[in-house]
Amino acid sequence: MADEQMAVDRSGVPADEPGNTIGGSDGEVAGEVLSAPVGTPTGALPARPLDAIDRDILRLLQTDGRASVRSVAERVHVSRANAYARINRLIDDGVIRGFSARVNHERAGHGASAYITLKIVQNSWRTVREQLRALPGATHIALVSGDFDVLLLVHTPDNRTLRELVLTRLQAIPEVLSTRTLLVFEETDLNTDPRA
Repeated sequence: MADEQMAVDRSGVPADEPGNTIGGSDGEVAGEVLSAPVGTPTGALPARPLDAIDRDILRLLQTDGRASVRSVAERVHVSRANAYARINRLIDDGVIRGFSARVNHERAGHGASAYITLKIVQNSWRTVREQLRALPGATHIALVSGDFDVLLLVHTPDNRTLRELVLTRLQAIPEVLSTRTLLVFEETDLNTDPRA
């Protein structure tokens, strides 16, 4: 049972076959895209409220996105068909935006990580965001309030590459007024399976 992978069939017919993963290459299952591209409106309808079972499903999938539908159904005490329907609804409503792997960046060859704060020119967020997306090693970008405007998380092979990214790439963006680099000494992923 641990070897089973989850597949979500949009027709509602169970497709719980070993080897079918919920987050296949490029986020596809049986030829269907699991999530809309980032920035795509989820529709004119307001989001449906989540109940306790929906929240339990989300928690389980955040911990193990490769869990089988059977396993999820058993752990939240619903039928497999109900679990399929709920997962499909969470995907369709844009609550689940996709599935990805949690990466140990150091073991993947990115031994330097940093949060970088940026002050930017007023009303330049969209322009800056597009330029930050193109940066190698950028993994998270947030527009925030407070003493700075943008928080950027980057992973690079080493400190030299990090320095070049900050001094050459970031500070060359005309809308970036200033940066501050906070080196990450250690990271803890809070959505990990405690049994791992």
